[in-house]
Amino acid sequence: MLLLALSGLAPALSAQVSHVYFGTSGQGTKGIYRSTFDAATGKLAPAVVAAEIGSPGFLALHPDGQKLYAVATFPGGPGAAAYRIGQDGALELINQLPTGDGGAAHIAVHSSGKFLLTAQYGGGSVALFPLDAAGKLGPAKVIEHEGGAKVVDKRQDSPHPHYAGFSPDGRFALVPDLGLDGIVIYKIDASVPSITRHGFAASVRGGGPRHLKFSPDGKFIYLLNELSVSMTAFAWDAANGTARQVGTVPSISEAAKARETHNSGAEILMHPGGRFVYFSNRGHDTVSVFRVNPATAAAEVIQVQPVRGAFPRNINLSPDGGWLLAAGADSNTVSVHKVDPQAGELTYQTKGVINVPGPICILFLKK
Repeated sequence: MLLLALSGLAPALSAQVSHVYFGTSGQGTKGIYRSTFDAATGKLAPAVVAAEIGSPGFLALHPDGQKLYAVATFPGGPGAAAYRIGQDGALELINQLPTGDGGAAHIAVHSSGKFLLTAQYGGGSVALFPLDAAGKLGPAKVIEHEGGAKVVDKRQDSPHPHYAGFSPDGRFALVPDLGLDGIVIYKIDASVPSITRHGFAASVRGGGPRHLKFSPDGKFIYLLNELSVSMTAFAWDAANGTARQVGTVPSISEAAKARETHNSGAEILMHPGGRFVYFSNRGHDTVSVFRVNPATAAAEVIQVQPVRGAFPRNINLSPDGGWLLAAGADSNTVSVHKVDPQAGELTYQTKGVINVPGPICILFLKK
């Protein structure tokens, strides 16, 4: 059930060329796909299958950069899969294990490399998989969320964890829960490893929290609200592991929303310079560019850029921050946009589109 090792890629890549992987979902997909991206030209090579597995969805790298993890579906039940990354970017399966609570919507590896977390949207839970020194997955421990905001009918009747991430110092795990309208905060003990419920940061009512990113200095959190298509900023207290709301800004206007039958936020990115945030809008099929004040987290939309694809469930920045890639889940495309380093605005890269079946995650292999 593995991989394709591509013999033509054995030589080392140049300094400006990175391997990039695509998690996929839906009919016609074969697993995890792989390409290379040239930061000098903004060109993506045609994508090929790197590992055959069912609906590999979201992907995450081990901190050593030599192992890749995916949420996926396989005969033993939905769960996580671990891969070793070869010199040429090919993937070799280490092992795979079920979550024990259905399919996962997101996955993240802790900076210690000792465990990873998955977020089960349907199951309403977080699963902790320990990792051994070789990166092999151990059996999952499931932590259930409880309650429901009950603001948006059928979407918030119960918990729906949608993302797993960590504070910059690695002391806390943060799990936005769409059903609870807030971020569940866990205290981490990496030596066990284990997580214990620590606190909760409420977002806007009916917002439907989905994904978040920290500012480069770790002082602020930028949270994407899927249902209200807005971004809420929080001031983060690293010592106490608490978050305080600072403000909320819509990603697109009410007039823009009215022109579409469906609108929802999907992915949020923080530019490494700390002055720009990128937010993908499904239905409207755009990326909103926010200019943010690094000292206060005050934000304003300065551009709404069409992605040249349909239903951008995921976007990602190249390792140098110079390019943004947008995955059109319904158009089976990945498009390339150049980032202006001073203004933060995006320019579509003409002919910068490749075909990938059902792309829902973009992951760069950082050098």
